[in-house]
Amino acid sequence: MPLLNWQALKSNQVAGTIFTELDDENVLEELNMATFEEQFKTKAQSAPAQLGTLKMKLAHKTPSKVSLMEPNRAKNLAITLRKEGVAASDICCAIETYNQRALSLDFLELLERFIPTEYEAKLIHGYECEGRPLGELSEEDRFMVRFSKIPRLPQRISTLTFVGNFPENVQLIQPQLNAIIAASMSIKSSGKLKKILEIILAFGNYMNSSKRGAAYGFRLQSLDLLSDTKSTDRKQTLLHFIVGIIQEKYPDARSFFTELHFLDKAALVSLDSILQDVRALQSGMEATRREFSVEKENPVLQMFLSSNAELLHSLISDGRTAQDVYDSAVEYFGESSKATPPSVFFPVFVRFIRAYKQAEQENEQRARQQSSFKRFWSFQVCVTSKPPQMDLIAELKRRQVSPLVREGKDGAIEDIITGTRPWRSWRPLEVLEALEAPGGPGGPWRPWRLLHLWIKGKALYLGK
Repeated sequence: MPLLNWQALKSNQVAGTIFTELDDENVLEELNMATFEEQFKTKAQSAPAQLGTLKMKLAHKTPSKVSLMEPNRAKNLAITLRKEGVAASDICCAIETYNQRALSLDFLELLERFIPTEYEAKLIHGYECEGRPLGELSEEDRFMVRFSKIPRLPQRISTLTFVGNFPENVQLIQPQLNAIIAASMSIKSSGKLKKILEIILAFGNYMNSSKRGAAYGFRLQSLDLLSDTKSTDRKQTLLHFIVGIIQEKYPDARSFFTELHFLDKAALVSLDSILQDVRALQSGMEATRREFSVEKENPVLQMFLSSNAELLHSLISDGRTAQDVYDSAVEYFGESSKATPPSVFFPVFVRFIRAYKQAEQENEQRARQQSSFKRFWSFQVCVTSKPPQMDLIAELKRRQVSPLVREGKDGAIEDIITGTRPWRSWRPLEVLEALEAPGGPGGPWRPWRLLHLWIKGKALYLGK
């Protein structure tokens, strides 16, 4: 007969399901399977099997194992044990002796979920009291029986997990506490930042005094508004103007941001979460001490406590310092430490520094453009205001290489020199050639004639 390609469930997977209430053998007794076999037999099928033989085969199915666990929980435990690939006895021995090297931290954290519940412990105890063999249990249930025999199992696994994760947790917490401490202290102690805020307060009071009256201070979020306030011609903001004033009148304060440290890193820290992690480490260390008081001969716990107790004490002290200096810094700037976490407080200064630097660059760029513009117009003024004779001499010096003189056609250059040809018909090149002619500036021409000739020639040359 052909095979039915269904997905079969194992015995430990049907516990508590509808399949435990079904009796397929009774159905086979009630039906005549000969007709079925006749219609579904394959070409190479042997003689139909007798019902008695089929019953014997059913009776010799894979013996179902007794399961004391819920099916999904047993399945997840089987996956966890298979992933680690360590024998059940070795796992339990490592937990009893606090052997960290034998088991990975990930496996321990997963195994902590399978600590026998009170109900499972009662089932295991009842099974053993009945004297039933362990061989009838599934592999996962046999592990649970051995697992439940470990004294103080929850405390041991929790201690192993804490000891294994302690160095990594310290490395994650310490830099964040350092960032909060450094950023808070640098902001509060910066004299240049104080001067910057003083200048901003002065400008704000000057702008608002006629309508709102003078203010004693301002909220830090007001720093973001400096870039939104435009000048009358809309070409610059209030921040641009203040930056220019600082650069001109208070140059020592322009580098105020060099006194502020770790603002970016401190802005990413959740101080409440970090302090909660510190308290969790403190609780874990106390639990480890209690466990060591019971297992006094265990060298793993003894070495851990002796080498890390002082480190944790320092971390706890840094946590208190971080909280104190942060609260002090926030209140120093008129804010509430309870309503203003580091993710709100420090980014205000980060944004202001970024806007200040950008305004400074834009001011410098505008100054360079204005300087170039002024140089251009000063050059033009110089050219127009310079005496004509000086321009003429400069022009002649520039042409001191004695270029060739063309006589031109029909005596054009001679007409220009002698003045017999109207100046409106002069061509620019002809005028220049006339200036270079032997009878030019060094000849008998009168000075006013030279000046008149040069001006007309220059006008033609510029209008070319």
